[in-house]
Amino acid sequence: MEINDIYLVSIKKQMLYYKTVAEKAIDQIETKQLFASVNEDTNSIAVIMKHMAGNMLSRWTDFLTSDGEKEWRNRDGEFENDFTTKEELLSFWNKGWDCFFTTINSLQSEDLIKIIYIRNQGQTVVDAINRQLAHYPYHIGQIVFYAKMLKKSSWESLSIPKNKSNDYNAEKFSKEKSIQHFTDDELKKYNPHQNE
Repeated sequence: MEINDIYLVSIKKQMLYYKTVAEKAIDQIETKQLFASVNEDTNSIAVIMKHMAGNMLSRWTDFLTSDGEKEWRNRDGEFENDFTTKEELLSFWNKGWDCFFTTINSLQSEDLIKIIYIRNQGQTVVDAINRQLAHYPYHIGQIVFYAKMLKKSSWESLSIPKNKSNDYNAEKFSKEKSIQHFTDDELKKYNPHQNE
């Protein structure tokens, strides 16, 4: 496998992992908490999700052939909540992720050096992907932190639980060395049938 192909596989796995982490955090809170905001300058989880999906739809629609900041995008509107149910919110969230994964799955190794534009600023496809690999986990970290603060009962850890690092390391080092993506075990834990 060539390095560009390895890169594309890695991007898909990392983004699926971060999407899953956000959804596991959301699953731990009550629906009304998705729409809670501590003050006027703080976005609710719902607003963060809406912004992310809006960004994805703009950036990844016609990715190689049109500017990533679409004329039809209303970025300011992404920061106003107009969803009333969790189902509506998740539908829009998944629409954004579907757009992202459809585009990433369509890319060929040779596409990575092509130039695309975002607000008329040219960049390679690799740079555009890396830009979003930083952007989306930034917001997912906000979602997880906010959900953890809003949770009224015990929080189920989404990574290595507190005071369990030694147990985690012992379990990992008890196995033979192998080559795998760092997300493989976590995604298998969240989606046990993903590779069947």
